[in-house]
Parts: sequence; C-alpha cells; structure tokens
Amino acid sequence: MDASVIVAGAGPTGLTLAAELRLAGVDVIVLDRLEQRTGESRGLGFTTRTMEIFDQRGLLHRFGEMGSSNAGHFGGIPVDFGVLDSIHQAAKTVPQSATETMLEGWVRELGADIRRGHELLGLKDHGDHVEVEVSGPDGRHRLTAPYLVGCDGGRSAVRKAAGFEFPGTAATLEMYLADIKGVDLEPRLIGETNDRGMVMCGPLGDGGYTRIIVCELGTPPRRRTEAPTYAEVAAAWERITGIDISHAEHEWVSAFGDATRLATEYRRGRVLLAGDSAHIHLPAGGQGMNTGIQDAVNLGWKLASVVRGTAPEALLDTYHDERHAVGRRLMVNTKAQGLLFLGGPELQPLRAVLAELVRYEDVSRHLAAMVSGLEIRYDVGGGGHPLLGRRMPHLELVGEKRKTSSTELLRSGRGLLLDLEDNAVLRDRAADWSSRIDIVTAAPHGVLADGPLAGTSALLVRPDGHVAWAAPGSHHDLPMALERWFGPARARQA
Repeated sequence: MDASVIVAGAGPTGLTLAAELRLAGVDVIVLDRLEQRTGESRGLGFTTRTMEIFDQRGLLHRFGEMGSSNAGHFGGIPVDFGVLDSIHQAAKTVPQSATETMLEGWVRELGADIRRGHELLGLKDHGDHVEVEVSGPDGRHRLTAPYLVGCDGGRSAVRKAAGFEFPGTAATLEMYLADIKGVDLEPRLIGETNDRGMVMCGPLGDGGYTRIIVCELGTPPRRRTEAPTYAEVAAAWERITGIDISHAEHEWVSAFGDATRLATEYRRGRVLLAGDSAHIHLPAGGQGMNTGIQDAVNLGWKLASVVRGTAPEALLDTYHDERHAVGRRLMVNTKAQGLLFLGGPELQPLRAVLAELVRYEDVSRHLAAMVSGLEIRYDVGGGGHPLLGRRMPHLELVGEKRKTSSTELLRSGRGLLLDLEDNAVLRDRAADWSSRIDIVTAAPHGVLADGPLAGTSALLVRPDGHVAWAAPGSHHDLPMALERWFGPARARQA
C-alpha cells in the first residue's frame, strides 16, 4: 500500500481529515488537482461549533485576531446567537484562504503527504483495498490504500467514479459573489429584496474589501466552465439597486446556485465521502465549509481506529448514521432560508411573522443552534443523561498537579475518560483501553450545582468531543461503551 488512507481534495474538509488521521498516527496521502491554493475567500468565518472544534485541537491562536459576533440571521431574519450555551462566538471575518493556509501548515507539521497538481482520474474498490489512477506532473500512475475518502467538492470525481447516488434538486437560479474595494456602499443585510432581486454587502475585515452577493430574479442558472466576469456582477447590481459599481476593484468573482443534493450513503465499501462531495446546498449562514470540517472530525478518529486494527470496520457505519442525519437537516434549513431571502416581495408577510417569533428566546435558541451545529446529538444509546451524544461542554478542572479543562484534555485527538470523583474502581475497569484513551482524574473548578453536568461523576468522551457514556445516567456499563467506540479490550501488559 502507498498509504493507509488516500484523501482526494485539499480544501478545508480534506485537510482537517488528514490532520485527524495524522494525530492518530495514520499515514495519509492528500491529492489535489490544483497546483496551488486558489486564495479565494469563498467560505467566510466559522460557526460556534467549528470554533469549539478548533479550540479543542488548540488551533485558534494560529488565526491571530478574529472578528467575532453574536449577531446572526436565519434566512435574512436577524437572530441573536448570544442565547447559545458556548464560550465561543461565531467568527465573522476569516476568509477561506486563511483557513486553508492554517490547516495546510498544521497538516504538514503533522507529517501528511500533500500532493498538489495530482488529479484523480478513476478508482477501483478491490474489496480489501482501493486502487486509484492519478494524473500528476510526471504523468499517469496508480496508488493503492486500504481506504479512499472523497473530499473533492460538489463535482466530486470520487463520488462519480465510485457510483454514489446524489439525488436532489437542480439549481433554479444563479447568484454572484464578489469581493470588491474602491467603492463606498452602505451595508445591506441578506434578505433585502425588491421586485428585481436580492443584494447583500458587508465589510471584510481590515483589508478594505467589501463582500457583495447579488441574485437577480428571473435569471436562469448557467452551466459555466469558468467564473463570471465582474462586468456581469456590476450590471446585475445596477439593475437591482440603480447603483453603478463597475469602477470598483475586484479581488475575485464567483457564481453559485441553489442546487440541493445529498448522497444517499456516505460510505460504499472502502470509499467514503465528506464535505461538499456528500452534500451541496445554498450557502445560507456559511454552513457548507463548517459542516465539512465537522464531517472530517467525526470520521477521522473512526477511520484511524479501523486502519490501526483497534476497532472493527462496523465503526465506520456510525459515520454515515451520524453525519447523514446532519446532512438531511442541513438540506431542510438551507432550503427554508433560501425561500425566505430569495422568495421576493410575496414572502414579506412570512418574514414579518418569523421576525416576531424570533423575539422569543426559545425560538432564537432553536434557530441559532440549528445554523451553528449546536443542536446535534448523536444516538450513542445507553440512557438518559442530558449530555449523552452531545459535545462535552467546556469545563474548567483542577488536576493533581495543575489546572486544566475538558477542552485542553482533548488536544491529543484521543478518547478521554474523565473521573470527577477519584474513583479507583472506575479507572481500573477502563485500564485495558489505556492505549487508546486518556484516563484523567480531576475535580471541577467550582460546584456543578446546575446544568447538564450537575451530579455527574464521570464521562467518556470520544475524540470528536461527543459524550459516549456518563455516570450516573447511562444504562450501559463503562466496558460496554468502551468496546463499542474503541474496540475490544487488549490484555494488560505486565
């Protein structure tokens, strides 16, 4: 085998997956058809859940100063995201180019083999390994690995070559996106429409650029082989707003539609999909890149465990079970948002009613959690503890020698058994899995008087940060949960 895993696509999803695999000691080759990063700022910022994930891996400082805010929207209706229970706000000003730069630097530090200018032409799943045909700077060649993951975008070559079904709805309209400067524009919230279309604009950090989005009603989508010209964007902006921006300097221009598709399965044999390869949708609320990163964090530790032989192959089925459900939910909320901010003036009564409803905190929390990924709760089985299946919240801890936190204890990318009551019997029961999880005894820094952690004595946390077992409250015992998520126990070493 040339590697344990081949990842197609060096965007945010593919790079995150490669990093997660390397944290677990798995060798990985990342292929990307582009010779260098595009430098485009397509995905802008991170949801609250992605901020938590990057913090969990100790990466936030690598971005430098990030503009963050609790101001958000659902389909153009302003929503206060400050109602969410998290120590983080959403980041608003990090362009995708900066995200990819940071991730690639991290992945290279971890020792991944990134091969740019290498395009995947075809593949064959032999049952016990995957063979791929690649075109690179030195011509065509073949690579083999036990597993292949397609993270190569909405037009995924992996998805097509492996025969994944990709049902959904085709685009019904075309939208333009551009980053421009040299023109003075009043900020416009997404969802500001008239009978000609919808426009949005807002500042992009400190570089002097403004992000604009334009959707002209009645304009059918085009099948483009290259990006639109800025002249097309400026002309559409003027037809909708009456304002001439043709003299502005543009950094880059792109077009996209409202096509909505979801792969029927995220795994076929030894080929898996993540990110836009598995799901495409209207980019509402910046959820696409963030969902892809979260796909990768869910898959990475599971694939690494199977490759290393510590967990059975059936663990990979939980990747589809957990993330396909998230993808279905993503399709629903992005479609709903598209109707709200692209539906034209006839939907104004619906917008007005929804604007009244979001004044209720429960409604705001529901919509904000949906867009931010904080509503996700995986079915890990085992009882009624409020944290089962959810992400472990940030918890300040006092250990034997120093202060720490639940977030810091997950930096290694390993599982975590957190013993909050110094229970030697509990730790002994988990000892056979000590090569795969960290067993830590620490006391909460403060009294857990209320909230989901109240009365909790111990937690088993998966490497992706989700709670797989808790005491009291889990019906399954600890060894059962450990075997389900980390494989059979090994005989103790003398």
